[in-house]
Amino acid sequence: MRGNEERVIQAFCAFLDEQEWVTEREIGFVDAVAQKDGQRTFAEAKGRTVAIGLDEDTMFGQLPRRMRDECPGPDTRLAVVVPTHASAAAEGVPAGVRRELSIDLYVVGHDWSVSIRA
Repeated sequence: MRGNEERVIQAFCAFLDEQEWVTEREIGFVDAVAQKDGQRTFAEAKGRTVAIGLDEDTMFGQLPRRMRDECPGPDTRLAVVVPTHASAAAEGVPAGVRRELSIDLYVVGHDWSVSIRA
């Protein structure tokens, strides 16, 4: 993983683990899979990058495209996980579009804090 992507995905998994999700790393086509109470989340993370906007656009496209072998339903969410400095680019995808596509946006702070953006 480039840049601080490893830190970003570690913080995301720790955040979910604290909420009693079961997380697994580098599963098939995504950086992490989390499960809890019949719910699943497939997550893709980005770290520091030279082309912030382009890389975030790529991530939003990669994640749904990689789901071809999965059968997403109401129990399945997708997640993009980015560091604070990339949050504005990730929020370039409107909240309504993310909602329709079942994509959640998680932002990891410099202090490893994790927040969910609407």
